[in-house]
Amino acid sequence: MKKHSIWHKVSLVVAVAVLAFPVAAVAGEAKGTIKIATQSPLSGGQAAFGEGIKRGAQLAVEQLKGPVENLGFKVELVPYDDQAKPDVGVANAKNIIADKDILVVIGHLNSGVAIPSSEVYKDGQLAMISPANTNPKVTDRNLPTVNRVCGRDDVQGAVGAVFAKSMKVKSAYVIHDKTTYGQGVAEFFRDNAKKHGIQVMAFEGTEEKSNFDPIITPMKAKKPDLVYFGGMYDQAGPLFKQAREKGVTAKLMGPDGLDASELAKIMGKTGIGLYYTTAAGPVKLYPKAQDFAKTYKTKFNKDPEPYAAEAYDSTAIAFKAIEASIKAAGGKMPAREAVAAQIRKAKYEGITGHIEFDGKGDRKKAGYFILEVSSDDPGKWGDNKLLKREEIAPPPLQK
Repeated sequence: MKKHSIWHKVSLVVAVAVLAFPVAAVAGEAKGTIKIATQSPLSGGQAAFGEGIKRGAQLAVEQLKGPVENLGFKVELVPYDDQAKPDVGVANAKNIIADKDILVVIGHLNSGVAIPSSEVYKDGQLAMISPANTNPKVTDRNLPTVNRVCGRDDVQGAVGAVFAKSMKVKSAYVIHDKTTYGQGVAEFFRDNAKKHGIQVMAFEGTEEKSNFDPIITPMKAKKPDLVYFGGMYDQAGPLFKQAREKGVTAKLMGPDGLDASELAKIMGKTGIGLYYTTAAGPVKLYPKAQDFAKTYKTKFNKDPEPYAAEAYDSTAIAFKAIEASIKAAGGKMPAREAVAAQIRKAKYEGITGHIEFDGKGDRKKAGYFILEVSSDDPGKWGDNKLLKREEIAPPPLQK
């Protein structure tokens, strides 16, 4: 009887131990869901860029969620369409902060959307990592929740002006789209062009999308050496194409808003020879990004658009911060402010290079590139000719 009693106890212990494993697994699954949101235009004229940001984040979630899932949480990507409109972005931001499972936002594309939306995120202590917002005000507000992995327009505009001077440009006609981003980068180009002795013949904004005759007629009459447009490809394309068709022979140039294969579709052969600056280097320049590019092409049947790789890196940093925050919280769902603090401290070797943030959320060294459109084939956009590449630190915060 005594021997039987001992084996009975051993059997109970084994049974309890065996049962404990599925119970623990269930408990791990029950910890909750951690969500990463994206905000970018998924509809409208700028959807090519916006989809690239969402898809870059999507690949990162699929490939990098393992460590967070191993800590007992489900992981979801929640994409929001901000339509490139500030009011839509802000409305989305309010819905985002109301969802307590969302711990990071990857976005936006447009600085004019990012700035007011990030004020909402700040109120919810929610971190934003931007792959694409280049206006200085994004980080110059010195918010602890706002970071970006790309460069800034005050640097991009200066890089463009210096390059224009190197091409012997003596006069420039500057146009912008009246947005925070487009007007901002055009102003930086204009001011730096003047510093380098380039005559700025005009500086004007337009919201026109199709008929640019009122702009082109006086432009053609002044015969500038260069026409610079601050804005996005869906507006620059028709403007530049009509200018060429109406006999404007000036060099054409713009910022990273023009860095989209859709521009080749719009302009055709009139786009060959156009220059653009960008804070998103072509994927082919990053050795670590080659596997990303292949996977992206296989999954989405197209090459990654500019800032897709930056969106991947932004999401990767988010995962590292979330993982560290979960461990610091003893395995529990971390607080948003803890995740934001971990992001700001990040030191990450990404597919776009080393990423580390300064005190205001700027990347400590960001890349700036000047390219020339080489073909009217959108499928060859990634083969545009690289003319210059620089790594430049951001300006310090102005007090």
